[in-house]
Amino acid sequence: MKKNILIIGAGGVAQVAAVKAAMHNDVLGDINIASRTVEKCEAIIAGILERKVLKRPGLIAAHQLDAMDVEATKALIRRTKSQIVLNAGSAFLNMSVLRAAIEAGAAYIDTAIHEDPSKVCETPPWYGNYEWKHREECERKGITAVLGAGFDPGVVNAYAALASQHYFDRIDSIDIIDVNAGSHGRYFATNFDPEINFREFTGTVWSWQNSQWTPNEMFEVSRTDDLPVVGSHKTYLTGHDEVHSLSANLGVPDIRFWMGFGEHYINVFTVLKNLGLLSEKPVLTAEGQEVVPLKVVKAVLPDPASLAPDYAGKTFIGNLIKGMRNGAEAEMLIYNICDHEETFAETGSQAISYTAGVPAIAAAMLIAKGEWDCHHMANIEELPPVPFLSLLETMGLPTRLRDDKGDRSFSGEKLPQQKKARLGAS
Repeated sequence: MKKNILIIGAGGVAQVAAVKAAMHNDVLGDINIASRTVEKCEAIIAGILERKVLKRPGLIAAHQLDAMDVEATKALIRRTKSQIVLNAGSAFLNMSVLRAAIEAGAAYIDTAIHEDPSKVCETPPWYGNYEWKHREECERKGITAVLGAGFDPGVVNAYAALASQHYFDRIDSIDIIDVNAGSHGRYFATNFDPEINFREFTGTVWSWQNSQWTPNEMFEVSRTDDLPVVGSHKTYLTGHDEVHSLSANLGVPDIRFWMGFGEHYINVFTVLKNLGLLSEKPVLTAEGQEVVPLKVVKAVLPDPASLAPDYAGKTFIGNLIKGMRNGAEAEMLIYNICDHEETFAETGSQAISYTAGVPAIAAAMLIAKGEWDCHHMANIEELPPVPFLSLLETMGLPTRLRDDKGDRSFSGEKLPQQKKARLGAS
């Protein structure tokens, strides 16, 4: 059993995580929130206290921290006696926070793959470039490190594991589809950190096809699907974190990620890119001032957290899985629908942040209770999916299944006999 959680970050995802941790502090113990701007942490805590969501009286505290400073992060972990560290901040922090957690002996969780600020759209396998280089050390030291515990990556990895273990004898393809059918009413904005958002789409799109990495240009390949609740949507082939781990761990020949974009987003993005305003490389102004164009664009765009009060509509995220079962071709859609207005009412954040923050706290709870305290580094598909998805049913992210038996809730589903041995966890 592990107790006390340190949440690093103070954006929308961290806010959702903190609210959900407060709702489950009987399991997680003390809650500490740390960021470079301590006032943002204090604002999150004030909201939690105003909502009166702490399940029981307990410690919830704010801290100033530069999480790039490994020694300072390690000292805070030890000072707060935190046994679980959730990196809900920038993906640039992964390696420094992971290092601090390993050296402090705490379990580590993140929600996205590490990014090097000086590199964009690195060549696969991304996890192999950074996180997986520390697998042997985590194994040797008995450190639990759960990677990509948001929704995508995260819950969609668990969907793939569920399908592999219970519904298919062989999986031929996994198409992960992410559609935000909501509207925030602004001329242009990104739903999470603009710097991270744009970096995903400015380079080569990598997908796993015919058991090999396949390159494409952004917005080059599209598809249209008639999806539950949100209806018909056009999505574009996009590189994404979970493709990298799923391709290594599940032995599926075709794994692709598809994201929905409106024409307005594509037009604005294209103009910004063609003007060089999405570059991470410094340029010199006529006045001799060095600036990074991408950081300037980030500075003038709305803070993603500010979008939440005006957001309406729903999100769809799911896996369309095809393969064989009992000698016949089979197809299943495993998905979630999340409502922007409902998530704002509960946590003060929009659904994009909610779908990333809630699973991270579910993972923390499973580590705290020992079910996912695996004492090594693991991606979500390497851990038992049923406890995770069952817990999410109670935390606001229910799963639905659609196949030849109809569209139904995962809650109460009588699972077919497990088809494969449990992956990864010890």
